[in-house]
Amino acid sequence: MDTVTLITDKSIGNALPNQSIGAILVDSGKLTADEAERIMRLQRERGTRFGDAAIELGFLTQADIEQALSLQFDYPYLLKGESKVSEEIVAAYNPFSPQVEELRALRSQLMLRWFDASAGRKALTIISADRGEGRSFIAANLAVVFSQLGERTLLIDADMRNPRQHKLFGLDNRNGLSAILAGRSERNAAIHRVPSLIDLSVMTAGPTPPNPQELLGRSAFQQLLEEVAPLFDVILIDTPAHSECADSQMVAGRSGASLIVVRKNSSHISAVRDLVDSAANSNVVVVGSVLNAF
Repeated sequence: MDTVTLITDKSIGNALPNQSIGAILVDSGKLTADEAERIMRLQRERGTRFGDAAIELGFLTQADIEQALSLQFDYPYLLKGESKVSEEIVAAYNPFSPQVEELRALRSQLMLRWFDASAGRKALTIISADRGEGRSFIAANLAVVFSQLGERTLLIDADMRNPRQHKLFGLDNRNGLSAILAGRSERNAAIHRVPSLIDLSVMTAGPTPPNPQELLGRSAFQQLLEEVAPLFDVILIDTPAHSECADSQMVAGRSGASLIVVRKNSSHISAVRDLVDSAANSNVVVVGSVLNAF
């Protein structure tokens, strides 16, 4: 008897429109065709869901089912051990956790209070008074949850003194913001698409320069923001701690708005007040503050 073989392009990495969860799992190598047939037989006998039948037979775990559902509904996330992205990016690895629900709630507030493409409000600077308050962590995870919403998201690492975003996302940092502002690199060479996270791009900080504040003060930085604005729906900018330099104030002045990150049982009220006053003096809109308890 002749056989018919379905050939799929597994390099695409996304489910086809209306593709069943079983087909996704077979294409990804999680199931064989024979195992899928046994699952469907049990599913018909019990009147249960495909995933429940697969788990009962011991062919799949709940994590396998959730991963397949993420592809089916175009909601990408990562499995531990399968990416260079740091596990600190909880939104990429544990999208159904209570912590990530809080990040999604923050995303909703920002969509309501600031981001508005028709008004030209696409960029937001993430700032904090001191180091160790979770500024880079919040910026990175916010970028992921915005991209999961389908927003074309760019995360810019403007902390050229102690950059972290290239480490968090496992990216090459030879080209980045510093090289662009110094006229040594093209914009496209410094923007990295994050594999498996659709709609997310990261511009790394680049090599550490001797004059980061002077570079950020150049008109080239404002020009860069204007050039990338038509390409993205959301632009988040990570910055150095305010207590160490004036870089964050300068960047926030370019973007027009800031989100202040404070850490529970760590941040000093006086330092946060100084940060708010500094933003007001620079005519920067403080959209809100985040109490980081992660």
